[in-house]
Amino acid sequence: MRRNLVGVVLCAGLLAGTLVGQAREDYLDIFVARVKPEKRFDFDRLAAKMADANRKNKGDNYIAYEVVYGEQNTVYFVSGRANYAGIDAGMQAFEGALFKALGGRGIGQLFSDFNQTVISTRGEIRRRRLDLSANVPGDAAGAAKMLGDARYLRTFIVRVRPGRAGDYEAQLKTNKEANERNNPGTPILISQSAAGQQGTAFYITTLAKNMADFDRAKPLSEVLGTQGYARYMKTVSDVVMGTESFIGKILPALSNPAEEVAAADPKFWNPKPPPPPPPAKKAEAPKK
Repeated sequence: MRRNLVGVVLCAGLLAGTLVGQAREDYLDIFVARVKPEKRFDFDRLAAKMADANRKNKGDNYIAYEVVYGEQNTVYFVSGRANYAGIDAGMQAFEGALFKALGGRGIGQLFSDFNQTVISTRGEIRRRRLDLSANVPGDAAGAAKMLGDARYLRTFIVRVRPGRAGDYEAQLKTNKEANERNNPGTPILISQSAAGQQGTAFYITTLAKNMADFDRAKPLSEVLGTQGYARYMKTVSDVVMGTESFIGKILPALSNPAEEVAAADPKFWNPKPPPPPPPAKKAEAPKK
């Protein structure tokens, strides 16, 4: 989704981000759409059309997911960006791919139709915090496989009090060290609000191949131990204004992931379009 999609900046919020690309990606470019329930079919159809245009015309890379536990009919689109200049480049690639596929008049109609399917939209930029993340693969191939194998994600949004971001960062560093010791093999991805949010928020995300994977990670109370968890709860009480959590499901038909990500499971990331409906049967003429 991009800037002129609905007349606002359409940045693409997932995961702690698309971790693979030609350059290091320090930002997440995020677009969040709240879809009219009665227009969800039309929204998915139009978003799939955009994704297909980007796949065929070397457009922007992004991954889409929908909230299944939380505010339903909310869809996120996520792109990783090396820097702010990369946001412009992504928008140009997105718009260029659509222009090749649809032409100027077709793009205008597509955007108009899309705008009729949503209640509201929001653009965000988040900064990836690998210094606070735990168990992240150390190379591009491992990061691509981690993301390419994911089917679900769980995100905790933590909003901190003004002036207390440093205190919460210090706690997240403690959590990182404890998770790497006691929760090996469970990537925990952290990002931080940079634009499009009020105040300071941290996003803590884990990826899963299926819902059962969420049962396998040890809870923070066990990871930190009794005393460590008590200190954590004291920090939360002192510096956190509020928290929110949701579980999302990845939507491959609405996504255009990087080739390295799609290679982890080409069948999943390149779904075949549904077959056309059978032709309606003609009504038989009444017998005389």
